[in-house]
Amino acid sequence: MNDLIRRYGVTITALMCLLVAFWLVMLVVVPNITLFEQSFRPYLPVVEVGGPKDFYSFGNYAKVFDGSIERTFFGYAYTIPVHVMTFGLTIWYSIVVTVACFLLAYPLAFFMAKIANPKSLPTLLLLLFIPLWVSEVLRAFAWWIILAFKGPLNALLLAIGAIEAPVRWIVDYDGVVIGLTYTYVLFMLFPIYNAISSLDTNQIEAADDLGASWWRIHMRIVLPHAKPGIASGCVMVFMLSAGSLLVPSILGSTTSQWFTQTIDQWFKDALDWNTASAYAFILLLLCTVFVSIALKVFKVKLSDIAK
Repeated sequence: MNDLIRRYGVTITALMCLLVAFWLVMLVVVPNITLFEQSFRPYLPVVEVGGPKDFYSFGNYAKVFDGSIERTFFGYAYTIPVHVMTFGLTIWYSIVVTVACFLLAYPLAFFMAKIANPKSLPTLLLLLFIPLWVSEVLRAFAWWIILAFKGPLNALLLAIGAIEAPVRWIVDYDGVVIGLTYTYVLFMLFPIYNAISSLDTNQIEAADDLGASWWRIHMRIVLPHAKPGIASGCVMVFMLSAGSLLVPSILGSTTSQWFTQTIDQWFKDALDWNTASAYAFILLLLCTVFVSIALKVFKVKLSDIAK
C-alpha cells in the first residue's frame, strides 16, 4: 500500500481501492450472499413467497440424495443417489484432467525453463498463447469436430492404417477429459514454468556431474523446488475443471453428466434457483475441502501458492 501511495498519490490510490472494493462487493460478495440465503428457502410460487410455507431449512441440500440409481463395482451391485454419483464422477474426472495436465505441462515447462534457447522462448510462448485468443466455445466445438465419428482424427488414423474402423471418441467422459485437458493445460504450464525458472541451473549440473540419473535429479531437485508451482497449477486446473460447464455440455456424451450441468438444469430447465443455489454451494464447499486436504497431504501452504 505504501508503494502505491508513493507511486500514484493518496487520491488515485484511494480511488483504485474503492473501485476494487466496489467490484468485489457488488459482483462477488452480494451475489454469493444472496444465493446462499436463497439456498435455504423453498421454491414457491410468487404469491406464496413470504407466507407460512416460506421458511429456512436444509430441504434443498437434501435433494442431492433424491433418486437412486443401481451400479455394479467388481461384480457387487449397489444403489447410489444419482446426483451424488454425478458429483463423485465430476471430482474423479477433474482429478484425471489435473493429472493429465501435469504430465503434459511438466516436461514442456522444464524444457522451456532450462533447455530451450532463450532467443526462441518468446516464439514458444506466443505459440502457446495463441489458443487462448480463441473463445472457449469455439475451441470446444473444434474438438467436437476433430473427435466426431467421421471427423478428421478418424480419417487420419484410417489413412495411415492405425485403426481398421472408425472409433467413437466422444463416449462416456472421454471427450470431456480431452477437451478440459486442452483447455486448461496452460494453467498448469505457466506456474510450473515460473517455479522451475527460479531454480539455479548449477544445482542440476552439479547433480549431473556427481553421477545422478535424470529421474533422480527431477525427484530430488526439480520437483521439490517446483512444488509451489505444481500445487498452484493443480488447484487452478482442478477447480476450473470441476466448475466447467461449456466443455462438458459440448463434448459430453449421452452417458456423461457433469455436476455443473445438473446445477444448470435446476437454474434453466426447472427454474428452481433455490435448489440450484444449494447445489452450487455444495460444489464450492466440497471442492474447497478437497483442495484443502490435498494441500495438507502434499504439505503446501496457500502462501507458497500465492508466490
